[in-house]
Amino acid sequence: MQYTIVIEKAPQNYAAYAPDLPGCTATGPTREEAVRAMQEAIALHLDSLREHGEPVPQPQCTAAVVEVAA
Repeated sequence: MQYTIVIEKAPQNYAAYAPDLPGCTATGPTREEAVRAMQEAIALHLDSLREHGEPVPQPQCTAAVVEVAA
């Protein structure tokens, strides 16, 4: 499965979350490490949902980058 994640630059690191998986977040000192941490967080989150007999949300979110005049 492919889940959309949002990555935000914080003052000291990068933070990421998956809109389709409320509460699933991760951080890292670099963008790349935040993405890797998010991959692990999503896998653990999905495992936990399955273990507790909860439904696994199907990916719904998408993202786009738009350009606007400065």
